[in-house]
Amino acid sequence: MVVNEDTLWERMSRPLEERLIVTPLLDPDQMRGGSVDVRLGQEFILMKRSAKGPIDPLEMEHDPRDYQERVRVPIGGKMILHPNQLVLGATLEFLQVPQDLMAYVIGRSSWGRLGLIVATAIMVSPGYRGSLTLELANLADTPVYLYPGTRVAQLVFHTLTDAGGSYVGQGGKYTGPVGPEFSKLSLDRDWSIIRSFRREPPA
Repeated sequence: MVVNEDTLWERMSRPLEERLIVTPLLDPDQMRGGSVDVRLGQEFILMKRSAKGPIDPLEMEHDPRDYQERVRVPIGGKMILHPNQLVLGATLEFLQVPQDLMAYVIGRSSWGRLGLIVATAIMVSPGYRGSLTLELANLADTPVYLYPGTRVAQLVFHTLTDAGGSYVGQGGKYTGPVGPEFSKLSLDRDWSIIRSFRREPPA
């Protein structure tokens, strides 16, 4: 069930263990109609076009700087996002999601109409703490500027039917960041199985 605006405000005033935290809320208007607008932070991860060959998830234990570089854009500054370019940003806000709630990340339609697609892993798990990494992609034919501090996405919160389920308190392998994080796909346990089937090409 979607959590309404009045309940969201009430959840933000509960004792710490049950409290929903979205901070800083720079404008009360960020909370409306059962959703919370989140703003774009100042740090970005850019994918290197000059990376050392294709990205191979089997080899991603190597230095992530082979694939990406970090940049910081101050409030009042801007960064250009070219057509078909992907960058990783993060929410300005830090989140703490109670164990009986989860959220979905939805891009704002006003940005979408300019070609900007905003996503993350889509679902924010119960027990998550940290800033959210956002995948920002320009699907239009024209470059678009990104401005830190602007509202770029929204969170829609849902209650869990069973707050004692397996998600409780976990938050996932990305819990705790205060800026954008590069992919941790290489930490998936599946890769050890894939490696066991890997065959070297003939000489």
